[in-house]
Parts: sequence; C-alpha cells; structure tokens
Amino acid sequence: MLLLGPRQTGKTTLLGLLRKDLDISLVNPSARQRYEKDPSLLEKEVAALPPGRRKPPVVCLDEIPKAPALFDAIQDLIDRGKAKFVLTGSSARKLRRGGFVNLLPGRVVSLRLDPFTLQEAPSIPLEERLLFGELPGITQTPSHQDKETDLRSYVTTYLEQEVRAESIVRNLGSFARFLELAASESGSAVNFSKLSQEIGVAHTTIMSYYQVLEDCLIVERIEPWTQTKTRKKLTKAHKYLFFDSGVRRVAAGEPPAIAPSRVGGLFEEWVGGQLIRLSRDAPQVTRLHFWRDPDGPEVDWVLHRGDDLIPVEVKWSQAPTAADARHVAVFLKEYPAAKQGYVVCRTPRRFQLAPQVLALPWRELPFVLG
Repeated sequence: MLLLGPRQTGKTTLLGLLRKDLDISLVNPSARQRYEKDPSLLEKEVAALPPGRRKPPVVCLDEIPKAPALFDAIQDLIDRGKAKFVLTGSSARKLRRGGFVNLLPGRVVSLRLDPFTLQEAPSIPLEERLLFGELPGITQTPSHQDKETDLRSYVTTYLEQEVRAESIVRNLGSFARFLELAASESGSAVNFSKLSQEIGVAHTTIMSYYQVLEDCLIVERIEPWTQTKTRKKLTKAHKYLFFDSGVRRVAAGEPPAIAPSRVGGLFEEWVGGQLIRLSRDAPQVTRLHFWRDPDGPEVDWVLHRGDDLIPVEVKWSQAPTAADARHVAVFLKEYPAAKQGYVVCRTPRRFQLAPQVLALPWRELPFVLG
C-alpha cells in the first residue's frame, strides 16, 4: 500500500497504529543516506528479521519518495513474497521525476490521506473550517491564535523543506510571490499570462510552478466540463484548488477574518474541496469538474460518475430561491445524463427548490454521492 497525502494529514500517526515487523523512517537524512548508498540493505534487513514472526513480514517505510532508489528492492521483495509494504509520502515529485508515475503496478494499492472530511469531524463550525481548515492537528488546537501560528509555520516549513531543500525552483522569491497569488486565485479559472506579467517570469515557468504544487499535493487541478452540442464558448481553462482552506488563506497572506465580499467564494472553494474528498472515497470512479459559458450560465461544480453528471451550485444563503437554481436547471436541460442537481447552502433542512433541484444543507454534502 502506498499512502500519499500532504504534510500533517496523519500518515505517520496512522503508521504508529499498525502492527509491523520493520519500521523505517526516511525523514532523517542520515538514515536515508544509508539506503541511498546501498539499496540492497533493505533486502538484507528483511532477511535478518527474527524467525517466528508473521510471514511475509510487514515493512513500513515513511516518506518513501525521499528515497526512490528503494523501489527496485521493494518490487523484488514483493515479487518473491518476502515482505508486504506500507509506504507513505507527502510529495509525488521525485516519483514523477524518477519515472515511477505508475508505481509498482499490480503490486501496490495507492491511497490518499486528506484533511478531515465532514464525516470525520462533523462538529467543527463552518466559519472555522473556512478560516482554519481541517488539518487534524490544527482542528485540535483550542486557541485561534495558536491555530494561526501553526498554519503560518506550516506554510513556511513547506517553502523551506519542499522547495528550498529539494532545489525545486531556482528563484525562491518568485516562487514565494507565485504561491501567494496562486492561493489568492484558488478556485478561479487560471490565466497563466496574467500571473506571468504580475510576477515577471515566463508563462511556462508559471505552469511549472503549478506542477510543483500539484506534485507536492498542495493543489488539485480541476478540469472544465467542455462536452457540448449547443455552446461554442465553454471555458477551457482549468482551476486549481488548495487542499486546505486554512493553508490557502495563510499562503495568500489573508488575516484570520472573513470579509463579507469573500465569504461566498470561500464557501464555494470549501465545497469543491469536500467533493474531491468524497469522490476519492466513492466506490465508482468520480471526477470533479466545473461548467462555465463566459456569455451565459455557469455551474460551480459538476461531478462525473460513470454515465451520470451531477451539477452542484453553491450559495452562502440560508434561504435560497428558485432563482439560485436557474443555472443548474439550464445544465439539467442541456445534459440528459444529469438527472438531479443541488444547491448547497446553509439551510437547516433540505427542500425541493425547483424540478430536479434540491436545496441541500452543507452538512449533508455526502448525500450528493449517495
């Protein structure tokens, strides 16, 4: 099993709960260098495990992307039935660069560990989710001031450890400015040329910076839904969503307060992030998109599951009206595969808003995917 997830989502804590025969952390540089110098050392250590233990033994390797040279040894041990592996990582960058995009196909199941979902932490108030996010350690910190301190440390640590230490980018100053703007633009269709002009680097550099954030599991790329028979101008630019609303806010340099003009957009982003997490847990492959006609209607989020399309509009309102469902209604009319739409809002109870459109309380988001 390969368990990937951003930093501080609980991967190491989860490993600590597992029964294993050999536990190796590759976070420490000196420990990592031992295996980089001699990858066969892993096979020798597995062979030297005391008899009488489980067969095959369970080996845990924390932060495996830091030592991709070990994958040949891991594959050999799996193929010979000598060990089972639990691998974790907070970045897929070295795996991509090393040619391991399809990591040990047929041998290792890849999973993703995200911040808390609604089901895992249902008692967190919505405003707190928007401001401070849902990283497990942050949610358990009682003081808002301490939450803010920890989030700032998280962003700084990310820059230092993931960017500077790995020499991912040459100009850290430009990347830091990019990170701030990318966080501010989270949830909006990306204009690479505009960002290029603001930061003073080539648009291809901006694209590579976004790839860095994707590889380090900081952002998710959301593709537009562009299949159409009637509209010629559907947006083809994609969006990027930060994996956590608290990390996004601090990376954007925003204060721990919600401006009235921003609350609707933040709520929309948060719903998108939750839908991504729900999609990952869905039994059927489900992808998140958005739908936008620059000269007409747009729907905040569209879930694509098999032959089904599920349009989801997001409104901060506690009492949405039929007018709030009009773009969803247009989508339902234009796409026969879409049978049911939703307006996610702050209503205390779900109710029928329009034909085939349900007003849904934000706490009931899992209902969208059944």
